[in-house]
Amino acid sequence: MEIYKNRRMLTGAALLCTFALTLSVLPVHATDSIESLESQTSALENELAGINQDILDLSNQISDTEMQIEILNSSIDKTQDDLLDAEEKENKQYEDMKTRIKYMYENGNASLLEMLFSAKNMTDFLNKADFIENLSDYDRQALTQLQDIHQEIADQKEDLENQQASMQSLSEQLKSKQTELQAKAVATSTDLDTVNAKLKKAKEEEAARLAEEARQRAAAEAAAKKDNAGQVDGTGGGTITTDGTTVSADDLTLLAAIIQCEAHYNYESMLAVATVIMNRVESSRFPNSISGVVYANGQFAPVWTGSLKRVLSQGPGTLSRQVAQDAINGSRLAAVSDCYFFLYAPSTSRSGVVIGDNVFFTSW
Repeated sequence: MEIYKNRRMLTGAALLCTFALTLSVLPVHATDSIESLESQTSALENELAGINQDILDLSNQISDTEMQIEILNSSIDKTQDDLLDAEEKENKQYEDMKTRIKYMYENGNASLLEMLFSAKNMTDFLNKADFIENLSDYDRQALTQLQDIHQEIADQKEDLENQQASMQSLSEQLKSKQTELQAKAVATSTDLDTVNAKLKKAKEEEAARLAEEARQRAAAEAAAKKDNAGQVDGTGGGTITTDGTTVSADDLTLLAAIIQCEAHYNYESMLAVATVIMNRVESSRFPNSISGVVYANGQFAPVWTGSLKRVLSQGPGTLSRQVAQDAINGSRLAAVSDCYFFLYAPSTSRSGVVIGDNVFFTSW
């Protein structure tokens, strides 16, 4: 009987050893592999989120750049019209001067002497002499002034065209970068799918391993219980059981200057521009100050071209200041009361409300 008990104990010990040996040969790197794959998944998800955010930021930059290009195109068209107007005035002044010179040449100095000697007294003589001299000086000064204006407008047009080329180049660079990021997002998404598939397989293998361990553990425990039961009843039988807005004076001057640059000298056109600016100040989509709105990147061409700076240095006109003060006091042009943008009307096909030379619209 004692020998039989010892034999049963040796059998149980052998089963436990076999179970331990079986566990020792199963893969021990499964958990590490899952942790590694989960770490890779997290890193790829963060990278993909970053790429998508970069794509969104680039899309916003591209939209802003395209808006600035359209504004520049509008300013170039307006400057071209101003240049043509200056050329017409210059040519007319030149033709008028040639007519006077031709008259003087054909009639000789006699007509001038006649004018001088027809003087009734010395005062009249000096007045006629001054008139002849002033007429000549006027022609020279008027022509020089027109030529200067013509050159200033031509320089401004060249500056705008250079800015336009720069903005178009920037837009192309941003679109190229956006394409690269989109390709990178696709590649990262593919890598993420691959890692997720590996992670799923690793988890399935881990579950199978744990299930096999549980099965073998249950078998060993059952065998041990069977041995213990045999020791109790001496027959080897038994059963198995398991456990279950304040506005400053500087802002007033700035508002007056920008509306003077953007609109002709009539009250309605200026108030329309002022209405758009004040609409932006009062909207959460734009800066909440006049200076913030005016100097916002790429919004008003006079800021880039230097026109605004010149008007500020000279001081805005009386009408401009009056319109600015009225706008600050609450006056709005009803026709554009819901507008936030405008462009030089002859340069765009956009629909909207035309006031003066500008077309006003609600959204870009």
